[in-house]
Amino acid sequence: MTPFIAEVIGTMLLILLGNGVVANVVLKDTKGNNSGWIVITTAWALAVFVGVTVAGPISGAHLNPAVTIGLAVAKKFEWNLVPSYIAAQMIGGMLGAFLVWLFHKDHFAITEDEGAKLACFSTGPAIRKVSSNLISEIIGTFVLVFVIFHFSDPSINVQADPNAKVGLGSIGAIPVTFLVWVIGLSLGGTTGYAINPARDLAPRIMHAILPIKGSSDWGYAWIPVIGPVIGAVIAALLFIILK
Repeated sequence: MTPFIAEVIGTMLLILLGNGVVANVVLKDTKGNNSGWIVITTAWALAVFVGVTVAGPISGAHLNPAVTIGLAVAKKFEWNLVPSYIAAQMIGGMLGAFLVWLFHKDHFAITEDEGAKLACFSTGPAIRKVSSNLISEIIGTFVLVFVIFHFSDPSINVQADPNAKVGLGSIGAIPVTFLVWVIGLSLGGTTGYAINPARDLAPRIMHAILPIKGSSDWGYAWIPVIGPVIGAVIAALLFIILK
């Protein structure tokens, strides 16, 4: 296991479970059909928990190009590692999207709504307006990255016990789980809260490649890429200023 592989697998699991719940909710005749927004946001948050649990100890579990870029801007991550991390995240996102299609293949086949099928891969706006959609993605990602900067590891009094060790293990993934959950519940209703270029662009590419009828909506595709990057950079700059 290397950081590159960890980012691939972590992002793959994130997309498999995150877009998997969308497929379960919107595709025809699934057991979870029409179960709603609470189900989607909850499962996306738990998908983050799974991805972070696997990749965290190895790569730091960025699983998101916006997070990687934000950390680099804040000088918490080396710029020379950014391209490989983003490449791994894109590969993982495409693999996860492929598995969503493979898993729900029969339900894709009987679903006539092309928009519903696209939603199993990428995000889309509730009201299509470039400025508003871009602002939604900027603000949502700003909250994600700015709060991540303020996560802290558990601490101990080393003077009291020099040999003491402390670690949260998998439980350490819970803070970002709650963070993504509340972003989805509070800020996700306008654009579907991509807040992650790899979460949107990589699956959208797979939608275009796989034998699925319907447009991949490339005219909108730049917003969930540029918006999160802008939001992450703003969060990093504000963190530097306040630091």
